[in-house]
Amino acid sequence: MDVAENLRHVEERIVRACADAGRDPGEVRLLPVSKTQPIDPILRVSELGYRRFGENRMQDLQAKTTRLRELGHPEIEFCVIGHLQTNKARIVAELVTEFQALDSVHLARELDRRCEATGRRLDVLVQVNSSGEASKSGIVPDDVLALAAELRHCPWLRVRGLMTIAVNSPQPGPVLACFDRVVEVQRRLRDAAFDGLNWDDLSMGMTNDLELAISRGATCVRVGRAIFGERATRGAQ
Repeated sequence: MDVAENLRHVEERIVRACADAGRDPGEVRLLPVSKTQPIDPILRVSELGYRRFGENRMQDLQAKTTRLRELGHPEIEFCVIGHLQTNKARIVAELVTEFQALDSVHLARELDRRCEATGRRLDVLVQVNSSGEASKSGIVPDDVLALAAELRHCPWLRVRGLMTIAVNSPQPGPVLACFDRVVEVQRRLRDAAFDGLNWDDLSMGMTNDLELAISRGATCVRVGRAIFGERATRGAQ
């Protein structure tokens, strides 16, 4: 597996998708998802210009952060993209630059409290369950406005936008419907004009559906398998 070649192919896909959508590729950020991957491929991708990686397991994230510091790479940052238990909020507040899975008032308050204690502000995206699947995390679209109202009282959280995981379907219609629901939520949030909250970021699209997501306005695509290959059986090594 050539991680550099894989990364180049993903970047080319993003450029083509942006051209098809009449968008500037500079509007779309690629977040390499390194969960379950060892340190070496992360370092290889970082050498190619990427500094932020997606993780979802706190134990792996802690181990990788420690190892990267030992190796002299404190510049590498992590973004948590998976469901977070409230009792793990301290780890995120201490070690993470970005959190893309905010889905409850309770978690927002705990993250805000932990961030204040550490003196670190945290970029957050609200995760929307756009597919309606019980197996997926995220807040239902109709409840996002209520959560946003509470986020005005969490000054240590910098609200940047929305994240979703679309339904896994071979047909584009159901996938696009998920992305369209999130775009509609974004519109409603902007119309509500909550002071101090920014909804510009849309983290939508992964290996199988990044082109569809870009066609609907995604500003961040989260790609793991197409870059790193199939998931490793263990994380930080």
